[in-house]
Formats: sequence, structure tokens, C-alpha cells
Amino acid sequence: MAAAGRTADAMSGWSRTLAVFVALAWSTAATAGCGADPEPCAVEGGTYHVELPQGVTGPAPVLVFLHGWGGPGVATMSNTGMVRAFLARGYAVIAPDGQMRANGKGRSWDFIPGRAVQRDEVAFLRRVADDAARRFGLDRDRMVLGGFSIGGSMTSYLACADPTAFAAYAPVAGSFWRPHPTGCTGPVRLLHVHGWTDMTVPLEGRNVGGATQGDIFTAMEIWRQANGCTALRADQFGTEGDIMWRRWTECAPGSALEFALHPGAHGIPQGWASLAMDWFEGL
Repeated sequence: MAAAGRTADAMSGWSRTLAVFVALAWSTAATAGCGADPEPCAVEGGTYHVELPQGVTGPAPVLVFLHGWGGPGVATMSNTGMVRAFLARGYAVIAPDGQMRANGKGRSWDFIPGRAVQRDEVAFLRRVADDAARRFGLDRDRMVLGGFSIGGSMTSYLACADPTAFAAYAPVAGSFWRPHPTGCTGPVRLLHVHGWTDMTVPLEGRNVGGATQGDIFTAMEIWRQANGCTALRADQFGTEGDIMWRRWTECAPGSALEFALHPGAHGIPQGWASLAMDWFEGL
């Protein structure tokens, strides 16, 4: 009878353990069920979308990509060529949502000098990265932050303020606005890609809605200073298809700086995903 009682107690204990395990598993699965349109994941201050690679064992590397003017994050996910290229290489893709403008005309990011800030974007994007790493088992130490147009500008400002927030930065067709930063924290690992014939965000910038875009070459000088590069000129040059790139390597340990020009206009050039992943993995 005593043995039977102990057996019954053991079974009862196992039942309670199993119930707890099932409850936790269900809770985790339910929590991880967000991310796809129309059910974004929520963190303090905003939301994000995510797509995970298939068949990846262990924590996956991540592209966090910031949309351009208007948004939202699902616009990034609709760029299936870029997203699928990253997924095929085993990356997760995360697309945070910018904020609705006060006038209700599209979403954007808070960074333009002299304008009121609605949200601490650096803190928000850190929360997105931390939440996604925890929720989906992603590699927090292998996250590259990229962005297009005004999202590229936000990427640049975050890299300037807190280069340790992400492993590397890859702005496309967007950088600083005037007045340019007087300096950035470094070292930083950054790849800037821009179109030679971009008239929306020209290399020299332009006036937009009472603010003025910055000069891309001035931005590259700011990055060289942040990285402690000993020479203004690049020391490595190359081409990949129709993309021309230059690289500075005589710089502080842990830094990386590359600038790539493509012949196109305002957009993410074909092949950017492979270019960015090759660069990031080469670090």
C-alpha cells in the first residue's frame, strides 16, 4: 500500500510537471505567433514584423531593416527578393514599424536635427532586437541594422549614437541631415550603399519640407573620424557587377568602413542582399 501510495504520488507529481510543461510550451508558442501581417509583435513604444528562416539549427543571424518614408514594416516584407535572399542564407528578417506622423501622413523615424522627438528610436530599436532574440531564439550578437532612404538615415543616426546596439550597420540611400553631427561614437562597422543618379536623396543632399539632407561624402568623413582612420583616402577599391566600392582599413581595431556606389536612382539595388551579407560575414 505504501509503495502504491508512493507510485500514485509520483504519478501525480509527473502529471503536475507535464501540465506545467504543456502550459509553458503553449504560452511560448502563443507568444511566438506574432510577427506576420496583420499581427505584428509588440514592444514598448511600437511594433515589428518578423520572418524566420527554415531548417536553421541554433540561433540565426538577423537583418533588422527600417522602411523608408510612409512605411510600415510590412512594406519591407513585401520586398520579397531581398527578404528571400536573406532567408535563404539562414537569416531572420525583422521589419520594425516607424511612427505615424502627427499630420497622419505616413510613418517615419525621429532623428531630424531640431525637430521634436515623439519616441526614443535608439531605445525602441534596442527593445525590438532584444525582444525578437528572446522570443524567437535569434542571435542577438549577429544582428545587422539596415534601412532604406529615411530608414537609412535612422540607421546612420543610431550607429552614430550607439554603435554597440547592433553588430553592424548597412544604410541604403539615406544618411545624415544638416547640420551634420559634429562627431560620432566609434568604432563602428558600416557599409553605405548609394545610387549615383539618386535624385530623391542626392549624394550632396537637398531641401525637403523645411529640412536639408546631408552630404554623403561629409558623412563618410565623419565615419572615418569615428573609426580613427589614419588616411582620408580609401586604401582598397573594387567592383562587383556594376557596383563600385571603396574600403578604409587603416583604422581602429574592431571597425569596418565601406562605401559602395551603383549606377541607379533611389532604390535598393539588385544584388544588395548578397553584397551586404558577404560584407557582414566577412567581418
